[in-house]
Amino acid sequence: MDAARATRPAARPRGARAFRAPPWLKGALFAISLLPAAWVIWALYSDFARGTSLLGANPITEAEHFTGKWTLRFLIVTLSITPLRRLTGWNWLVRYRRMFGLFAFSYATLHLSMYIGVDMFFDFGDIVHDVIEHPYITIGMAAFVLLVPLAVTSTNAMVRRLGGARWRMLHRLVYVVAVLGVIHFWWAVKKDIAEPLTYALIFAVLFLARLVFLAGKRRAGGASVWNSGVPPSSH
Repeated sequence: MDAARATRPAARPRGARAFRAPPWLKGALFAISLLPAAWVIWALYSDFARGTSLLGANPITEAEHFTGKWTLRFLIVTLSITPLRRLTGWNWLVRYRRMFGLFAFSYATLHLSMYIGVDMFFDFGDIVHDVIEHPYITIGMAAFVLLVPLAVTSTNAMVRRLGGARWRMLHRLVYVVAVLGVIHFWWAVKKDIAEPLTYALIFAVLFLARLVFLAGKRRAGGASVWNSGVPPSSH
């Protein structure tokens, strides 16, 4: 969840068409973002209570992977908003950045809850042992811990309380979270690395886009910092 700074609107690229988001779009995006969580909870219930195989032979592991991948997907969507906004001139996209960032945190919380409650049955002794013995779990826990302050400080009130500079510095941790999340996924799947490699490449493109823009701003002598990532923006 990176810095969202109140800067002047991005200039609309030449030839870009003005577009206004319909008032119902945010509610629709919110409802759509809930669907993966609703499906995986239903699938777990169905597999255990009704004997179905919606999640395959190992439903708990599959549910954990499912929610973990959706965490990464929402991080990607969140970090994509600023480059897309700058390419299209659609400044209204900023209004959805905080929402998608908080969905990333929500799916990370669901992912962790399934591990603690469904997989480990709240056996905190075994959980501590897992965190110590398995590096991919250690990395995943670290990523979640770093997400917590980003979610807690996602409100406009917290931006004012922390001050813009400190808030932006804190929310640059989203890039660390993304890297740790990919490593966690990569090490968890061990040999079949096609999916985590795909996520790694997508994040690499987003990171490169940020660096290219910052380099261009420095060369141009611009004083503004590119704000990309999660919350918050004034609604």
